[in-house]
Amino acid sequence: MNALRLISWRFVLMLSLSALVMTSCFEDLDDVDQPASTLQINDFIWRGLNYFYLYKEQVPMLSDAAFDNEGDKNTYLASFESPEDCFDALTYSDDAFSLLVEDYLVLENALAGIALSNGMEYGLVYYPNDNTRIFGYVRYVLPGSDAEIQGIERGMVFNRVDGIQLNTSNYSDLLEPDTYTLGWAEFDGTQIVQLNQTSTLTKTQLTENPVHKIAVFQHPGHTVGYLMYNGFTNEFDNDLNAAFGQFMTEGVTDLVLDLRYNGGGSVRTATALAGMITGQFQGAVFYTEQWNTDRQAEYAEPGYFVNSLANGSALNSLGLTRVYVLTSGSSASASELVINGLKPYIDVVQIGLPTRGKYQASFLLYDGPAPQFSRSQANTGHRYAMLPLVFKTLNANGVTDYNNGLNPDIELSEDFSNLGILGDENEPLLARALMEILGLPLPFDTPFRVQQMSELKTPLHALDGQMFR
Repeated sequence: MNALRLISWRFVLMLSLSALVMTSCFEDLDDVDQPASTLQINDFIWRGLNYFYLYKEQVPMLSDAAFDNEGDKNTYLASFESPEDCFDALTYSDDAFSLLVEDYLVLENALAGIALSNGMEYGLVYYPNDNTRIFGYVRYVLPGSDAEIQGIERGMVFNRVDGIQLNTSNYSDLLEPDTYTLGWAEFDGTQIVQLNQTSTLTKTQLTENPVHKIAVFQHPGHTVGYLMYNGFTNEFDNDLNAAFGQFMTEGVTDLVLDLRYNGGGSVRTATALAGMITGQFQGAVFYTEQWNTDRQAEYAEPGYFVNSLANGSALNSLGLTRVYVLTSGSSASASELVINGLKPYIDVVQIGLPTRGKYQASFLLYDGPAPQFSRSQANTGHRYAMLPLVFKTLNANGVTDYNNGLNPDIELSEDFSNLGILGDENEPLLARALMEILGLPLPFDTPFRVQQMSELKTPLHALDGQMFR
């Protein structure tokens, strides 16, 4: 095993975030001194991508033979006015996920689940028959947040921020500040009706427990467990395992795993979750890795089903041969890894909409020497860091490259005019899963045939991997 893997390599994340607008909650002792030049930072970007980037072969200027000498390389790198311009030029045009950040302290907080948030988790949707104006809907609210204190609930709709109509050009800037005022509206399924009510929300530092909702439903011949899980955050692995302990205690025979808002997280947690759902495949291949040609032989390792957490705690495993998974376009990365990794072994019934389509992973590179690119050896003249895509995952049958997402077995969108209550048996996606489990026919006047409106596909930044050293 190489030296890099000896330094906690197996702590890898796959995560997709809509925006990285968090503020660091601490100052580092490594105070920045002797500011680095743009050329020095650009050289770090080239070195990191040249060594680890998954799509190195698709970017000619990353080739080992791209320059005759170091002077030619420096001339090329000096041609970029900013590190961001250099990073854009050296990443593959089809790569929507690799990330460069100016301050790794902010990124480290994000990877630890610490973020500025008002507690209102929302989605953005195009107006009916209008691809410029958009409205937001509340997906769920975090406990103890400003949104909860102000009585904001799932299903509420807003179309204005600080009195300005949301559209495809301004939504990011309007929703970024720490404090803003939402203008509420109603949506009847066909049109938006503006209301006079407003709410002013302020972001504070929050840490979200991704184990959002647990429920158990008793039906003749079936004890159905329901888990809404919103992020593969390893700090809450014990909470996740405890949820499955509750399912075991209550004799759960069927599981509905709600990943519709889960953008990803720790690969290790995803592997553990697969073991909690099953338990009978200990030691079998859960996924394999494909790196760039230069790194494949040295770094690629399969991931195996496990029967314990990283801290040694035994997994609470249900031993299921079928699982029902609720998905949407926000289900990404580690969520997709669980679905794809389980498919060769058990029946995965996917209900909802196609997932995001992200099968690659990354880890955090600081401006230190290769191959570690470690924080302890990082250039103290700047705080730039990268999360480039470094490998893609394949399941035991070799399935990967699902660029358009994993398609559901039962396609069903959320009704933004009537979202229902999460964890309630009548909530449309959960209700549809229960019908499949219980073998019930769809009613004639079914609530499940709803208009599929398009959610706004905001750029997703991949915080897909981190080697903490």
